[in-house]
Amino acid sequence: MYEIRFDKRALNFLNKLEFQIKQRIWNKLQECKQEPFRYLKHLEQIKAYKLRVGDYRIIIDIQEEIKVLYVEKIGHRKNVYEK
Repeated sequence: MYEIRFDKRALNFLNKLEFQIKQRIWNKLQECKQEPFRYLKHLEQIKAYKLRVGDYRIIIDIQEEIKVLYVEKIGHRKNVYEK
């Protein structure tokens, strides 16, 4: 099982969302801890993975050697990939 760690900005964004959306994202992350490669899709532009939850996307870096899923960014699908 993988551990989940959050970037400070990603955690702040998550806390600002309404409860139902926040709960859906949290539940999907908990499922992802068991089998991350079942839910995550590799991104070509950056060395990271994305997780889809409705209209929101979660950008995750996987550190396999220490079994950590590092949540780098959470955002709406229309602007999450902008730098």
